[in-house]
Amino acid sequence: MLYRMEYESPLGTLTAMSDGESLVGLFMDPVEARPGDAADEGLPVLAALRGWLDAYFDGRRPTPADLPLAPAGTEFQRAVWRILLDVPYGRTTTYGAIAAILAERNERGRMAPRAVGGAVGHNPISIVIPCHRVVGVGGNLVGYGGGMDRKVRLLTLEGVDMSRFFVPGEGRRV
Repeated sequence: MLYRMEYESPLGTLTAMSDGESLVGLFMDPVEARPGDAADEGLPVLAALRGWLDAYFDGRRPTPADLPLAPAGTEFQRAVWRILLDVPYGRTTTYGAIAAILAERNERGRMAPRAVGGAVGHNPISIVIPCHRVVGVGGNLVGYGGGMDRKVRLLTLEGVDMSRFFVPGEGRRV
């Protein structure tokens, strides 16, 4: 059984999902209830998430370690998401940098940044696992499942200097 909670954020309604013990999803786009889903019934994990999100959107710096996380994914995806958890608040990294970390950890010569991008794009716990902090080489604000506007707003909230970034395809500076 999954438990769900809606949270009204500056980005719109977020939908959180829990297995009763851990956070398994945090989505920016509406998530329809499925048979068997239950509304939040005061679960401690969802109450903790509510407090975490309040702190985050107030500009305080809660850490992902404050929440029990259980994102479902392949071992590769989970390895990428663990690296994302180490990207500090207000900082960014690149797909290539994450690929280099994975290659070093796995004692491989190289790892493809595109594969990293695929894993980042499948992150089921947005904001908390900070996939919005991943950018392309040279300041390219490549893809974000929640939309480019939300990515820019999250990075701005964290105090990232946005003058060095641009939106691909549009060629416009942020």
